[in-house]
Amino acid sequence: MVARVLLAAVLAAWAALAQAGPKIQHWTLDNGARVYFVETHELPLVQVRAIFDAGSARDSGNQYGVAALTSMMLNEGAGKLNADAIAAGFENVGAEFGAAADRDWATVDLRSLSDRKLLDAALDIYATLLTRPTFPAQNLERERAGVMVSLQRDEQSPGAINEKTFMRELYGEHPYARHPLGDMASVKHITRDELASFHKRHYVGANTWFVIVGDLTGREARRIAQATVGQLSKGEVLGALPAPKPLEAAKVRAIPFPATQSHIRLGAVGMARGDPDYFPLYVGNYILGGGGLVSRLSEAVRERNGYAYSVYSYFWPMQAPGPFLVGLQTKNESRTPALKLVRSVVERFVAEGPTAEELEAAKKHLTGGFALKLDSNRKIADYLAVIAFYGLPLTYLDEFIGRIEAVTGEQIRDAFRRRVHPDKMLTVVVGGGR
Repeated sequence: MVARVLLAAVLAAWAALAQAGPKIQHWTLDNGARVYFVETHELPLVQVRAIFDAGSARDSGNQYGVAALTSMMLNEGAGKLNADAIAAGFENVGAEFGAAADRDWATVDLRSLSDRKLLDAALDIYATLLTRPTFPAQNLERERAGVMVSLQRDEQSPGAINEKTFMRELYGEHPYARHPLGDMASVKHITRDELASFHKRHYVGANTWFVIVGDLTGREARRIAQATVGQLSKGEVLGALPAPKPLEAAKVRAIPFPATQSHIRLGAVGMARGDPDYFPLYVGNYILGGGGLVSRLSEAVRERNGYAYSVYSYFWPMQAPGPFLVGLQTKNESRTPALKLVRSVVERFVAEGPTAEELEAAKKHLTGGFALKLDSNRKIADYLAVIAFYGLPLTYLDEFIGRIEAVTGEQIRDAFRRRVHPDKMLTVVVGGGR
């Protein structure tokens, strides 16, 4: 009974925080690293995340996969610590470490208890990994082998083939065309020196955003920031990514694959983070295909015709405009009518926009579930990372519900008519046998 009451109290506190929007403290270190801190005392935990403009879009030349391997190798050796010592060091203090890289960014996470002794021990290892990775050759070969296995597996996966083909065909020569893991030809030749060089260029203060969430005071957060990302060299700010070229006409790519189902994606270049049309497109897409079983696409494709178990659409905003896409799987024999139906649903939505009933239901769902998106340190850190890296206003979370509620049907119609052109979309179909 006591446990249930305590849990209820914690959840209520999180909900209140989410409704009001967490108070974000922000400052910049001498080396250029930008720090974002939210103080929470509901649980004795601290979540930190360093974000670097070091995603695969920053891979240079023909060496694709360097950003991903650099991220993977951070906990394989640093300073005088080998991989076993790093793993044991985090385990001994109950801390969790993680690192990842996608197209836009690389992130390095630490989750720890807020007890000063345990936290400082974890942060000491964390700072060593950020600032002094050694990229040991033997470990690199093991990680390289794992990447090669993943790439080989992707060659036998119709879903992976579809996703990679879609991005390659849509983005052409733009850095977003490349998969973060790179390709077989490139990964084979990545050297330790290339990883060290990439780290030296990109893991620097001027290229860093640092998020801290948890059971700390502002003074403690400043100490932590200085002891970790504050130890990075200053470096230089990277230039902006180029804008991708939108398709000028419809494009279809069909890839035979020996499977009973076809994987289908269609879409176009969409929007970047901070786009002025973000909220109308976000709410509109929920109605079109982002709302699961209650979306128009699901109602037409799944419920009325049974062509697919799942059909979806979404905008993927990034530094440069990311894709808008619609996806589904369907039996080979139904892919032609299913694709025709999907196109007709998209065309009608772009032409007419939502009904008043659809708009009201979408707003209720998107605002009613917002508190659950901020009910843990990790989730708050996720949002802070987006706010920090993409330069969104510190009031973004405070204003989110109000911005959703202010969206009108006419704004959705206007945004979709200007931004989504059904006659200029890429379609990729993988399936249908050989």
